[in-house]
Amino acid sequence: MSYIVQTSRLTKTIGGKELVKDVELHIKKGEIYGFVGPNGAGKTTVMKMITNLWKPTQGEIELFGKTLTPQSYEMLRRMGSIIEFPRFYEHMSGYENLKLHREYMGYYQHGSIEKALDMLDLTSAADRPVKNYSLGMKERLGIARAILCKPELLILDEPTNGLDPAGMKQIRSLLRILCTEYGTTIMVSSHILSEIESIADTVGVIHRGRMRREIAMKEIEQMSLSYRELSVQHLEKASYVLTEKLGLTNFKVMDDGLIRIYDTAVSTQEIAKALALADVQVLAIGQKAETLEDYFMKLCAKSSAEMEKTC
Repeated sequence: MSYIVQTSRLTKTIGGKELVKDVELHIKKGEIYGFVGPNGAGKTTVMKMITNLWKPTQGEIELFGKTLTPQSYEMLRRMGSIIEFPRFYEHMSGYENLKLHREYMGYYQHGSIEKALDMLDLTSAADRPVKNYSLGMKERLGIARAILCKPELLILDEPTNGLDPAGMKQIRSLLRILCTEYGTTIMVSSHILSEIESIADTVGVIHRGRMRREIAMKEIEQMSLSYRELSVQHLEKASYVLTEKLGLTNFKVMDDGLIRIYDTAVSTQEIAKALALADVQVLAIGQKAETLEDYFMKLCAKSSAEMEKTC
């Protein structure tokens, strides 16, 4: 298997506190790799080490088949990145900021700045000082800068922060185009799992500084359980009806007041009728399938229980 990014026992300790430990990460060439975990899980720490902003306390990073060192300047020229919030020269225009970055990178392809601005819908704001940009515009300018020099590897840390739903959709479409049409390998982190689910080929789950699982989205979809989701006014009474009147045992009462019914022996119509006869008002009922968020929550709950056992 050819990996464009690979880490071995990657560990970072600051002030005696272990931020991440023994992270094993594998990103295949030409894929979108979704790096997911709650805030504080270690996503940004790992990305800072991959982009050489931070040096590992222990372990190794391999990029493009070679070990990353403090002198890996040419290797870093093949990358584009946004780590945390993008910074700019605020008094300069968006165009001038991109031009400065292009010169720093030694990349002089004609029309590259205009194309990057157009792809991020910033052409009309190109000559305005960045200090007058909104938060979302600055985020998009950061992405424009990251893709400006046509990187082979793109590292994006929470790239949809500050964007409205339309902006998020635009970025998702752009990342898919960069991957499929330009062959760019993309590592993108987020704590918004639905964003990753819609674009990622592979997902890496990090929790409490430990890498919990790397798994293809196709594999999650294949093992996904379908269920019926039921919203009622009286959970206890509804649970009694499902168990005693319909003989169902494979269902779960959720924390948000919903019931997930995994049993397929009884039809939706029969469930609704039995509840109505028992004077249980049904607010909503529909067919669902488990998502990346469901998988993530199960995995994190399992890892938390394992960590508590070892403490």
